[in-house]
Amino acid sequence: MVTTIIIVIISIYVIINVAAYFLQEKFLFKPEKLPSDFKFKYPNQKSEEHNLYIGDDIRINGVHFSIPKPKGVVLYLKGNSRSIKGWGKFAVDFTRLGFDVVMVDYRGFGKSKGKRSEKDIKGDMQKVYDILKSRVDEKYVVIYGRSMGSGFATKLASRNNPRMLILESPYYSMTKMAKRYIPFMPASLILRFPLKTYQWIKYVECPIKIIHGTSDKLIPYKSSLSLSKINPELTRIYSVIGAGHNNLHTFEEYHRMLEEIMESKELKEINPDETSLTFTRKSTKKKEGNNSQN
Repeated sequence: MVTTIIIVIISIYVIINVAAYFLQEKFLFKPEKLPSDFKFKYPNQKSEEHNLYIGDDIRINGVHFSIPKPKGVVLYLKGNSRSIKGWGKFAVDFTRLGFDVVMVDYRGFGKSKGKRSEKDIKGDMQKVYDILKSRVDEKYVVIYGRSMGSGFATKLASRNNPRMLILESPYYSMTKMAKRYIPFMPASLILRFPLKTYQWIKYVECPIKIIHGTSDKLIPYKSSLSLSKINPELTRIYSVIGAGHNNLHTFEEYHRMLEEIMESKELKEINPDETSLTFTRKSTKKKEGNNSQN
């Protein structure tokens, strides 16, 4: 009887893991699909739609938001839901600061087509970046990754030389995220999108700016703290006090931070002789008898 119960429990556990392996995309990705004749429209924004054809059944769709005489261009890699139909409204946060914005939909999102895999999405984003840097010097390219897009953005920055990498609400790895919700399952074995941000960030050689809400319940703020320790000399964290995962843009402080980040110039190396960088506090030993009364 006991043996039968154990076999049943093990069988159920195996079935759950197999189901999780094949159905995980439904939990990780929440795409909004758009008809091929859909027209993107954004108030007070000049935008132009583009398509990148990778194969007969693979198309990456994107929108270029442009302004006169831009300071550079932001490649915006969005989160795991909807399409650039809705995400496009956030382009204004960068165009107002003098930057063009390029947003793309991952495979299966919006008008983009193709079967998804981590490898293929990373390859797609590299192809988009290659086109971008063929038209704009990399020193004017900023890679911005939000939530799900933060992993792809980090991988892209680790393989190229952009001006800056900005991560909004990033995760340490998707495997670690999964373990929070399914601690009883071998996430490292069944996850087909491990997205190891922590591995890729160590190879990034440009300034890294991390923006995270301190009250984020989906991706904890501590994930950004952990990431910042991997490449500390290039990383700076911007904490939006009280912000959650999906409402950062509703905090004025977030927009102030973007202004500071986007308008920042390359920092000069600190001269130890001109600062207190190398100062040390000397320990003072109490002389014998100091505590005695006179």
